[in-house]
Amino acid sequence: MTKIQLVTNAIVNQGILPLYYNADEAVTLDILRSLYRAGIRAVEYTSRGENALSNFTKMVELRNAEMPEMLLGIGTIKNLKQAEEYEKAGADFFISPGFVPEVAEFLISKHLLYSPGCMTPTEIIEAENAGVTFVKLFPGNALGTGFMSAIKDVFPNLKFMPTGGVDTTKENIESWFKAGVSAVGMGSKLVSKELMASKDYATIENETKKVLDIIQSIK
Repeated sequence: MTKIQLVTNAIVNQGILPLYYNADEAVTLDILRSLYRAGIRAVEYTSRGENALSNFTKMVELRNAEMPEMLLGIGTIKNLKQAEEYEKAGADFFISPGFVPEVAEFLISKHLLYSPGCMTPTEIIEAENAGVTFVKLFPGNALGTGFMSAIKDVFPNLKFMPTGGVDTTKENIESWFKAGVSAVGMGSKLVSKELMASKDYATIENETKKVLDIIQSIK
């Protein structure tokens, strides 16, 4: 099995991709532990701060020591330099807010999954023609489930995941899966700034378990 297929299977099987960023290294690692305890085996860490690369490097070290099944992805990749840095750091998969052709070329040549953010059929076609197989619909709350329903038959060979505004309720999650997505990306609705600030890892773990249970009940 290829690395791209391995990552794809992990995300699709759990049906959710949790994503977060915290400047504090200790908080970053404790959140990773709480998600792992909840049953998560693929996580996106977003490259949105000056500590992101060093924190991600520590996440890889922790994963290697304590949770070998965990796949660690990096998000908010906007240029080739970032992709190269995180590839060296050991990222298993890469996610962008938009489609970056040179990033796609670099990562696909390395047999690594690249999931770019797209919000028009033109962008999706460009990504598919570049070899992308897993598309992030972004921003999900702006596009809505109607967009997914309208395009899914045009792109039968692609997997889609909305990110941005996806809620933790059964109604919201179910509406996306009925529209045809393979997974949902979930950030602040799941790992909120408030929970991170209060270091409430138990609630993060419990809420993640609830979402996993909801997804399994509707898939």
